[in-house]
Amino acid sequence: MSAKNLFKPLQIGSLSLKNRIGMSALTRNRAEGTYPTELMKEYYVQRAVGGAGLIISEGILICRQGSPWPNAPGLWDENHVAGWRIITDAVHNAGGKIYAQVRSRLGHCSARSNPSFDFQLWHTGRLSHPDAPEQKLAGEPVYAPSAIAARGGKFRQLPGEPGFVTPTAIDDPRVLIGKYTHAAINAKKAGFDGVELMASSGVLPHQFLDYNSNQRTDEWGGSIENRARFGLELLKALKDVYGPDVGVKLSPAAGLNDLGMPLQDTLNTFSYFISEADKLNLSYIALVRYNPVWDAALNGTLRGTDHDVLEAYRPYIRNSKVFINTGVTPEEGEELISAGKIDGVFIGLNWATHPDLAKRVEQGIALNNPPNVPLLQAPASQDDYVSGYTDYPTAV
Repeated sequence: MSAKNLFKPLQIGSLSLKNRIGMSALTRNRAEGTYPTELMKEYYVQRAVGGAGLIISEGILICRQGSPWPNAPGLWDENHVAGWRIITDAVHNAGGKIYAQVRSRLGHCSARSNPSFDFQLWHTGRLSHPDAPEQKLAGEPVYAPSAIAARGGKFRQLPGEPGFVTPTAIDDPRVLIGKYTHAAINAKKAGFDGVELMASSGVLPHQFLDYNSNQRTDEWGGSIENRARFGLELLKALKDVYGPDVGVKLSPAAGLNDLGMPLQDTLNTFSYFISEADKLNLSYIALVRYNPVWDAALNGTLRGTDHDVLEAYRPYIRNSKVFINTGVTPEEGEELISAGKIDGVFIGLNWATHPDLAKRVEQGIALNNPPNVPLLQAPASQDDYVSGYTDYPTAV
């Protein structure tokens, strides 16, 4: 294929990218004891050398109360910061650019470590479980916009594989916004070029947007403007730290984790949020397309709202670059860039399995490494973190 548009440089925020093929955030769970490792450095450097225009890190925990998953990386003490700094320096030395994904996970962080780091960034809100080890250590309940349990769920690492629980409503969301600000400061200290706010896939900012999970009656709920307030204030806080180098990832069509509104309500909510976010002159807005594989069926009915997110929301983006994510091929990306509909693409699974993806695309080499599915989000054993992680072959 001819990929001349994919390989045109692109300015996002203060960064000049060498191409428009970004690597989306991929949870890999190889940080034993939560600390970045030499193996993780190898993983990210492989993809920088392989030509990624922009790498988005896996979700990074900002305190111990941060994930129901084992071996997710953290960033709450000086050793975490130093470990990530080694990785970001190595990526830069390899000619790459790297954003930290600002993915919020569980609840408030308790002040059990250095006060400079006692905040939470990776925050699933109601998608956590009180018996998750990190949640128990933190001594805090599961928080969400409202005390409404997500239906379904299965925590495979917990005995009995329990489902979601009814959360505790967050008293003052401003407290969490302050913690995001401190988290962004730490990400900058660790050498990341920017941050991406994950407001997709049913995590906390998404929960505030959707009236199925947000039934507050204060300034943070009710109207579209109030439900959008949390995410918009988060973006403003991140920009206070990173200036123009802040992106956001949104999945308006997703039904993952028991979210999803009727079509017109979805269009009204996300059109408003995107138009207001775009006024902040973000580095980019990444739109996640509908994918039935990630849509949850409850009582035989899919929860997602299947619609063309690019057609629906592209007209509201005038000041920020536009990226598309989920199921996009290089060929489609080339066509969409050529047509002026997007500025770049984020690719996930194929970057996990092809460390030289961009170079393959540039040289017309097939993407033919099959994924080692069981090892995408968990190591083979305590003695084998390499398999399915850094052992995919290159062709270039």
